[in-house]
Amino acid sequence: MAANTHTLDLPAVGRPGAIGMPTHHKLIFLGFLALALVAPYVLYPVFLMKVLCFALFACAFNLLLGFGGLLSFGHAAYFGSASYVSAHAAKVWGLTPELSILTGTLAAAVLGLAIGSLAIRRQGIYFAMVTLAFAQMVFFFSVQAPFTGGEDGIQSVPRGHLFGLISMAPDRNLYFFVLAVVFAGLLIIYRIIHSPFGQVLKAIRDNEPRSVSLGYRVDRYKLAVFVLSAALAGLAGATKAIVFQLASLTDVYWTMSGEVVLMTLLGGMGTVFGPIVGAAIIVAMQNYLATFGAWVTVIQGVIFVISVLLFREGIIGVLSKWLKKPL
Repeated sequence: MAANTHTLDLPAVGRPGAIGMPTHHKLIFLGFLALALVAPYVLYPVFLMKVLCFALFACAFNLLLGFGGLLSFGHAAYFGSASYVSAHAAKVWGLTPELSILTGTLAAAVLGLAIGSLAIRRQGIYFAMVTLAFAQMVFFFSVQAPFTGGEDGIQSVPRGHLFGLISMAPDRNLYFFVLAVVFAGLLIIYRIIHSPFGQVLKAIRDNEPRSVSLGYRVDRYKLAVFVLSAALAGLAGATKAIVFQLASLTDVYWTMSGEVVLMTLLGGMGTVFGPIVGAAIIVAMQNYLATFGAWVTVIQGVIFVISVLLFREGIIGVLSKWLKKPL
């Protein structure tokens, strides 16, 4: 009876077809890739790279919140710390862009492991507050640490040569590299979500006491998804530092954590493609409404309120319900 109970509660684990990608998901990924390959010839590549970096950041956060059920108010810590480490590695250590990004990602993963191992001991709002507290500690460290440059940040970060061969100075060269990094990150997140590990995460999110009663070591799963989310957020932050040739306090400030929550909720929490749409909308508003100055924040707030009222599951969440297909 116990063995059958696992199958009933976690329907996708260990069954044929649990791993295969649905046709409509394949078409969406192919459409996204085709659109992304054409986009730099129509739009400004640096703007597109910013969208890609924040799309990956939002998807990494959604992995933790939407599928792990853990609300973190401190994800800027991993995004920003990876940005600083990547920029320092490229400028001071002279590493190539791919090694700089990898170094930043590893730093974010280590930080995520340290913070996550303490934060997962609490639940709900207490977990969220613990993550926020640690993120503020990272922010104040970034203000005081000598290698971060304080309020000036790390500027004039060299883009370098990919594998020591291909110059990343031209925007389009760097764009296609960033696209490859982000697309690989999105595929990794998709694979995590649709793996047996991902199905257990959903079970923990929906009914943690039931998962414990089935014998799952819930804390280990929580810590694993926390570290994975931190590492992928770090990948986004490290890539952004190379793109803008800058790592600043903005990347580790609490408002960055708020932005990624907004992107995730706007696009659709717990959906695969929702955070991408949410990130694209928020970054586009920041870019094209910049002439309004401080009013951009107010406009964002109004749009967010309207979206919450009209699209309670997020834009993609509502679309998924209309189409009756998971997106």
